[in-house]
Amino acid sequence: MAPSPPKISAAETDKNGRPRSNGVFPFSLPRASFARMFSDLKTLSGDALSPLCFGAMQFGGRANEAASRAMFDACRAAGLNFFDTAYGYTDGASETLLGQFAAKDRDKLFIATKVASTGGAGAANMRAQLDISRQRLGMDQVDLLYVHRWDAGTPLVETMQTLARMRDEGLMRHVGLSNFAAWQAMKAADLAQGFGLKVAMLQPMYNLVKRQAEVEILPMAASEGFAVVPYSPLGGGLLTGKYARAAARGRLAEDQMYAERYGLSWMHQTGRELNALAGQLGTHAATLAVTWAARHPAVSAPIISARDATQLMPSLAALDFEMDDRLYDRITALSQTPPPATDRLEEA
Repeated sequence: MAPSPPKISAAETDKNGRPRSNGVFPFSLPRASFARMFSDLKTLSGDALSPLCFGAMQFGGRANEAASRAMFDACRAAGLNFFDTAYGYTDGASETLLGQFAAKDRDKLFIATKVASTGGAGAANMRAQLDISRQRLGMDQVDLLYVHRWDAGTPLVETMQTLARMRDEGLMRHVGLSNFAAWQAMKAADLAQGFGLKVAMLQPMYNLVKRQAEVEILPMAASEGFAVVPYSPLGGGLLTGKYARAAARGRLAEDQMYAERYGLSWMHQTGRELNALAGQLGTHAATLAVTWAARHPAVSAPIISARDATQLMPSLAALDFEMDDRLYDRITALSQTPPPATDRLEEA
């Protein structure tokens, strides 16, 4: 069964489901996020999860050990206790480094990892990958285990039953789904209920130029009470403004997958306009992008990341950035709003 949905009255949201300035959803990121769907997700020491999650995807890759450690320390100094990694990240270096950094404060941290990006979501593969992930992390138990992607080749009942058994064996405490469509997530949650398992968290892509989650995933999550921890709030760096400069380094310039994902001209125009707006406001485009993603009432904690601590700081600044309705709407208008699921534009 999905967790109980949060109670958000019609008076608290505008016609698009965004929070109004009424005191129930204050615009400071920490207060707004704590009010959302984290109520039954705690660290082992009983602490609530931070309103930003740090994604360790670049640990051991673009970020060497020293840079990775500096980012981890910056996150902890800012109050973050929620960290995300995966079996498939940087050939295992991401999990290994995160485990080393987290060891001292293990019970005060919430550690999520993912399996089944490769090899399928069958029992044998998920068990084998989780065993390796736990060894790398140096942890007998992870706080949350995601299925990294939908696997059409494995019966979903096998996936959910395996997750329930691994939960019962104490290998992880909570279950999440990454890169699942809304119908896939609801089907998984329904099957999980039969095994006494609750799908606690979803991890979709969501940012100012990738807003498809607004059509079904985010409304479904708000209705059914799933926590939502979206990745890529900076659009692979597109929304930081750096690609407005010639010869900029980064994933969009160096990784064909990201170049194709964010290759449409209007996306780059949105990035330029967001950067210009940030300049007018005396802040950083990354701060605006992270705060914008976090402000949706169905979002629990965006996943931020960087190559080094200096690059990370504007994202961490979202913790204290105030964004009112007017600024939120101004930023939203910089990008294309996806049509509703019914495609009845006259009703949008």
